Amino acid sequence: MPDWKELVRRRLQGMSLEGDEATEVVEELAAHLEETYQTSLNQGFTKQAAAQKAFVEVRDWKDLRSKIESSRKKEPHMNTRVRQFWLPALFTFFLSQVALMLIGTLGPKVYISPAAIHPRLLPPNTLFLAWLATLPLIGALGAYLSTRAGGRAKSMFSAITFPVVPFLAFVVIGLPIAMALDDHVARALTLPLFLVGFSAWVVFPAMALAAGGWFLRYLLPRSNGSRVTGN
Repeated sequence: MPDWKELVRRRLQGMSLEGDEATEVVEELAAHLEETYQTSLNQGFTKQAAAQKAFVEVRDWKDLRSKIESSRKKEPHMNTRVRQFWLPALFTFFLSQVALMLIGTLGPKVYISPAAIHPRLLPPNTLFLAWLATLPLIGALGAYLSTRAGGRAKSMFSAITFPVVPFLAFVVIGLPIAMALDDHVARALTLPLFLVGFSAWVVFPAMALAAGGWFLRYLLPRSNGSRVTGN
């Protein structure tokens, strides 16, 4: 009887999978070929004919190897993407919104005139500054999750600045719609007011979050390295 494992191992040589995964693939495919071989023998085929019939089961070994690599790598790649980007991004977004809610609930009450339009775009200074002060810590926590999962700088900074995406969407999409539907908003909104609101809800929070990530990724390792060297 042919050594099916050795045959499959030679045909799939160079397959870029980890050791355990490659062994599992070889064993599964060898078991399938051996089953086909034994079935043919039971049907009255000669050993040579049964082996030939099993060989025909795989028409293109290169194509099979590519399909195996693709199917085996797809799921780990998705898991890596989740750990390096989506989990830190959602975690950072959740913490930033909780901080904003708690500061708005527990902080000083600010009177907003019903006739005023600009407070809808501009946050109260005291509440905004308190929230802004929490963002570097939140960004550092998100950067820690991404870096620990092996995320590179691009993935890490994209994840920790994710909380500003809803504000950016409101400024870019929601605000023009509101201006088109409400003439009062269109008349009250000026370019300086728009720039201030955009900076307050998008630029400054993104900078604060990125500062926390930058500190964790670059300054903190240098500081730890200096201590080790000094000791």
